[in-house]
Amino acid sequence: MGKITGFMEFDRKVEGYAPVEERIKNYKEFTEPLKENELKNQGARCMDCGIPFCHSGCPLGNLIPDFNDAVYQGKWQKAAKILHSTNNFPEFTGRLCPAPCEEACVLGINEDPVSIENIEKNIVETAFKNGWIQPEPPSKRTGKKVAVIGSGPAGLATAQQLNRAGHEVTVFERDEKIGGLLRYGIPDFKMEKNVIDRRLKVMKKEGIEFKTGVHVGVDVTATELKQDFDAIVLCGGATVRRGLPIPGSDLKGVVQAMDFLPQNNRKVDGIPYKGEELTAKGKKVIVIGGGDTGSDCIGTSIRHGAASVTNFEIMPMGTTERPEGQPWPFWPMRLRTSTSHKEGAERVFSISTKHFNGDKDGNLKSLVTVQVEWVTAPGQRPILKEVAGSEKEWDCDLALLALGFTGSETTIADQLGLEMDPRTNIKASVSNYKTNVPGVFVAGDQRRGQSLIVWAISEGRQAAHHVDTYLMGQSYLPLKGEGDLPRV
Repeated sequence: MGKITGFMEFDRKVEGYAPVEERIKNYKEFTEPLKENELKNQGARCMDCGIPFCHSGCPLGNLIPDFNDAVYQGKWQKAAKILHSTNNFPEFTGRLCPAPCEEACVLGINEDPVSIENIEKNIVETAFKNGWIQPEPPSKRTGKKVAVIGSGPAGLATAQQLNRAGHEVTVFERDEKIGGLLRYGIPDFKMEKNVIDRRLKVMKKEGIEFKTGVHVGVDVTATELKQDFDAIVLCGGATVRRGLPIPGSDLKGVVQAMDFLPQNNRKVDGIPYKGEELTAKGKKVIVIGGGDTGSDCIGTSIRHGAASVTNFEIMPMGTTERPEGQPWPFWPMRLRTSTSHKEGAERVFSISTKHFNGDKDGNLKSLVTVQVEWVTAPGQRPILKEVAGSEKEWDCDLALLALGFTGSETTIADQLGLEMDPRTNIKASVSNYKTNVPGVFVAGDQRRGQSLIVWAISEGRQAAHHVDTYLMGQSYLPLKGEGDLPRV
């Protein structure tokens, strides 16, 4: 695929970024796209590798060598068709996915891998620019009605696929606007919200109904859903946040990341928000948690005008190369530095927070940490041990907890009588996404736990196939590895 000798002729190249001092003044995306000839050269780097391990690296099973080759040949419309055959929303994944496909790229064994994610983003943006992405409503309706609960990537993918099968689909979202964490969790500097709205216009014209401000389980009961719909698909995500149960965690200034980030997104979008304003302006901010959410808190705090931003990570500092025991093509736990990290944050590894200190009025003023080390005995799980004499006090006005999620909320699950696993994920077979209640399915983080956007879209697509089969006895909706089949 691509140019036979392309991987020997061209070096990896990705989008550039606006200077830090410019981009932190606003919340707009700050990437600087490559020129078309540069993108063709990147597509040319894709090797004729025989077995494209990028397919298995991608949870969606994207046909990566095929669209790379189309880009190299300048056949952008063909590339867009190939890309959309397995991925409903490449404009989301092209911005937000950590690109496990690139870690599985054969070229990546001894060279820089093909810049797959950047190529993907440019394919879909070219398609929108040229008007190639148009509504594709089904030619006929089945008369079956499906309720999709949650409008994140899993819910949107489920809805679009089931609509393509001819079912009448209604998506319920408890927030003011559609998008889930895409809208309220991801900062605009990573993905501006007009990217979501652009896709929603297409989906609405395809016949999907969206109901916002409806909290299923509260405003609409499980009984009502079962009466009104032939099938229900739960895509509510893993929204129960992990806390930090240490002394002082109730002080004013100890804030969950998923309170801080959604409020800021609402402010940027001009949406009213409840409660007191959460601001990092002029404050000494410590972000606890080294993942993507922590990175998002860093970039947002810097844009607020924080006096300083420090990032704590309990794990040791990773290596830039693959660590031992994590060989290609598996996903490596290596050191990853985001654009937000480069905007002025201090990173501290192998550190654990012991307690928060406040003033007489209950305001956070400092926190105390201890250095830690992970001790591994043969055949046993690593054990976290504190380093004696390593306690340190840090000045801190705002501590942002970016510690991930522990599972999904259970209100609707309890009403439906669904079985849960020990982590409060809803039990459902991966072979057909069915729960223990007939006609009720679950997909995305609400089934598998906190995961990647590509897994959410993949699960939504897979679940839609099985819902369609449940309703009609068979389905022409594609499963992973099949691409698009003829639609109704």
